[in-house]
Amino acid sequence: MAMSEDAAAAAETPETPTGTRRGRVRLKRSAWMAVPAVAAGAVLMALTAQGVLAAQFSISGMPFTITADKLDGKGFAQFGSLDSMIPDSPNQGSTGGQVLVAVSAIKKAEITNLCQSVDLGGVNLVIHAGDAGTPVSATDLTTDSDMLSGDAAFTNIEIGGDASTYTKAGNAGKGNPGVFGQQADTVVLTNLKQHNYASTAVGFKLPNLRLSFSSQGC
Repeated sequence: MAMSEDAAAAAETPETPTGTRRGRVRLKRSAWMAVPAVAAGAVLMALTAQGVLAAQFSISGMPFTITADKLDGKGFAQFGSLDSMIPDSPNQGSTGGQVLVAVSAIKKAEITNLCQSVDLGGVNLVIHAGDAGTPVSATDLTTDSDMLSGDAAFTNIEIGGDASTYTKAGNAGKGNPGVFGQQADTVVLTNLKQHNYASTAVGFKLPNLRLSFSSQGC
């Protein structure tokens, strides 16, 4: 997908010290107006975001898929951002080493029948958990997605606010000043599917965890 002149210029902005990644790329607000479009369905993504914690690392550039029957979250926020790879990453392709993502954050989440997979080049590393009566649980959960789908229900949702002012997701994360965002007291997602580049959590419990290699992913 072709980048606008503003977005291209933003992608060339040099990096700042670790811990301030979100502030180093100054895309115009119009670039984030794409997020609400994804948001109606992008908001669905919930499972995650990349907030304060995720800003501490460079992404590998290898996306992974997450699916779940249901995600029940308390304290939700979502906003746009850029994820960055290390300089000259072999996975950057035509991205220039940066990927535009919808960042979602959830203060507390329970996830039923979680599947996560990553394509390692013909073989998929697959993880299953939370499918034996006890859901996966996470605190301060974040994920960065460039695609998500599912069915969503929110309580007390606020759309179009400045992402830097949001508090409902707690420590899970917030956006840069002037960035379009949305937040809600609760979110329930069913038939969730995400295409992600990063995910973090302060606490993550995966009952009935199984890891395997397969020719098929989630």
